[in-house]
Amino acid sequence: MGRYILIRSFEAIVAIWGVLLIVFLASRLGGGDPAVLLLPMGASDADLDLIRHNLGLDRPLWDQYFTFMANALRGDFGFSFEHNRPAMQVILERLPATMQLATFGILIGTLIGLSAGMIAALRRGTLTEFAVMLVALIGQAMPVFWLGLVLMMVFAVHLQWLPSGGTQGLGIILPGFTLAVYISASLARLLRSSMVEILHEDYIRTARAKGLDPSRIYIVHAVRSALIPVVTMLGIIIGETLSGTVIIETIFSWPGVGRVTVQAIAARDFAVVQAAVTVFAFIFVVVNLAVDLLYAVLDPRVRLIK
Repeated sequence: MGRYILIRSFEAIVAIWGVLLIVFLASRLGGGDPAVLLLPMGASDADLDLIRHNLGLDRPLWDQYFTFMANALRGDFGFSFEHNRPAMQVILERLPATMQLATFGILIGTLIGLSAGMIAALRRGTLTEFAVMLVALIGQAMPVFWLGLVLMMVFAVHLQWLPSGGTQGLGIILPGFTLAVYISASLARLLRSSMVEILHEDYIRTARAKGLDPSRIYIVHAVRSALIPVVTMLGIIIGETLSGTVIIETIFSWPGVGRVTVQAIAARDFAVVQAAVTVFAFIFVVVNLAVDLLYAVLDPRVRLIK
């Protein structure tokens, strides 16, 4: 188990290093000269040279890289000229709002999705299974931005039951439910397929032949084995949701990291973009590391992987 944890942790560190390398190269080799972007049009060559010197852009690329890595390890990704404060501070201020929205959507989506998937698997071949899978298919096929706009038009504009956004009161319901629809649909379909396959395994037939309680067979034996692919999907969904609520935050004017990143891209505030991409990647890697470790709990055979 210890070896397994060390291998997965090393892979996570390498992944984060790779992301930092890509962020560095993208900021230096693409997007134009930062000095030109920071200064107004018509700036003199002397002003441009001064900005490049202050930013360290006149030094060799390898020297810039080591400086970038040293600063990145301290959480320093530069100064946001749009917000007039450190870029990482801008991201960390918006992160709680993103975490709040993502957590709400993930919890609701997981609860609905797992329940629906189990019901569909246990009622296989019935009208109940057909109805659950049809709803799940529609939920997975609908574009998130379209669903968000429809929910806003119906419940916020026409019925006026819920606010169209905002972090106070019931403002989280519409964006959170928009996230939950896709999450629940994906998990329901995957869990249903996984459980149908598990229920035909020999050890399930043996448990039934021994006269074990059906609830114990389904919950202790079948569900635990069926959760392995579901955990994989859930890890990807959690990582994407925590780091990719850009569309939802933009539609519902949610003051999270996704929205401020879109604004930073439009304003060419590359320091904020660098900080946001790094935070997104770190969250995604950490979540998937947690999923890898959870495999060993669900299936002890995973611990034997060298």
